[in-house]
Amino acid sequence: MKDILRISVPLTVWLAAFSAVYGLEGLVCSHRWAEAGLSLAAGRGILLAAWALAVALQTMLLLVLRSPRFASPSGFARSVSLTLAGVALVATAWTLLPVAATSLCL
Repeated sequence: MKDILRISVPLTVWLAAFSAVYGLEGLVCSHRWAEAGLSLAAGRGILLAAWALAVALQTMLLLVLRSPRFASPSGFARSVSLTLAGVALVATAWTLLPVAATSLCL
């Protein structure tokens, strides 16, 4: 059962981070953001912080899965979980990059 968690958590965290960051971008671009007295610059800062937090979380998951304490005793499950954690880290950095590299609220 723990091996299933080791395999599924990194991609689940990527999905949650993707949804949260782009949901936050929708909020920043809505009229409610301006009504709250917040600027687009503040929104950009929050989005960049969320992107950095997501990448840091994925990096931490990869390091935790590599540690002897949390590694799977099964070689196959360990290699699959580490591969998927690496894929999730790259996916997080790549799919959330537009938040940092493009203009907001086109």
